[in-house]
Amino acid sequence: MNPPKTDARRRHDPGYRGFASDNYAGAHPEVLAALALANGGHQVAYGEDVYTENLQQVVRSHFGPTAEAFPVFNGTGANVVALQAVTDRWGAVICAESAHINVDECGAPERVGGLKLLTVPTPDGKLTPELIDRQAYGWDDEHRAMPQVVSITQSTELGTLYTPDEIRAICEHAHARGMKVHLDGSRIANAAASLDVPMRTFTNAVGVDLLSLGGTKNGALFGEAVVVLNQDAVRRMKHLRKLSMQLASKMRFVSVQLEALLAKDLWLRNARHGNEMAQRLAEGVRAVHGVEIRYPVQANAVFARLPHDVSERLQQRFRFYFWDEAAGDVRWMCSFDTTEDDVDAFVAALKEEMAR
Repeated sequence: MNPPKTDARRRHDPGYRGFASDNYAGAHPEVLAALALANGGHQVAYGEDVYTENLQQVVRSHFGPTAEAFPVFNGTGANVVALQAVTDRWGAVICAESAHINVDECGAPERVGGLKLLTVPTPDGKLTPELIDRQAYGWDDEHRAMPQVVSITQSTELGTLYTPDEIRAICEHAHARGMKVHLDGSRIANAAASLDVPMRTFTNAVGVDLLSLGGTKNGALFGEAVVVLNQDAVRRMKHLRKLSMQLASKMRFVSVQLEALLAKDLWLRNARHGNEMAQRLAEGVRAVHGVEIRYPVQANAVFARLPHDVSERLQQRFRFYFWDEAAGDVRWMCSFDTTEDDVDAFVAALKEEMAR
């Protein structure tokens, strides 16, 4: 009997790009090429392969000689594993109310990680020492979850950036109170590109203990990593990764993607391009009467407020999401593959819908 033929064929328009999320983008061709090179033959499973071994050297070139990378499947997994590694069963994590771990992870840090989130409202998605102190108390109160970690996001969920000095102040403040600092870096490349500094400048150099290193939003097919910067801060990372169902058997295919992004400058090229497209989009939008940009455009996100009916009509032409539908706020994301023509076509469509 002849084997059945596959039905593999393209089922989408590869020329279509929207502004809903940088997760909508495909994988960068250089990442796909790296995956092909890693394929074939046998390699030891569960991270004992040569690609994961080499990734450690690549990560240390960015984050210092004590850094250690633990590849995982996705960003939520990275955050949950990282936060478990620096909390006790009675521990709590202080974060911005808008933080991804609070808003967009379906309660995974609390239900899967078994920890409490202590949230703080922020005007721009950024914590400060003063805001942290709204929740940093009660360590000896057995009736309250114990604050043990401060988690920040760089770039933030509102597209804003912490300066290295701002993160240093947070780390010094947290450490003085016996807390660790975790950085959610799902878009860390965009932050470094915008600040025009190496990633170490606002991580290990200023006191961050561990971070979630993003790959998917930066051009990977899938895969992130927990990067431990302070080895004294964590416990049993390998066991926690397995317990949390984030241990890839064929880990070489996660590691080689991160290696392709980080070994040279692909991560930076991709991030710079996404940021530049967001700036182009913001400049075009500012010229449209009746549209308000809500936050500083510092990475690859543009948040805007416009009439609800205009957004609904525009969504029929380009995919994007409401951020606060009641207020009329929307989020437009740019990616490594967003083109100038994409941006210009979107701005033209926005003008048309606003004029109706």
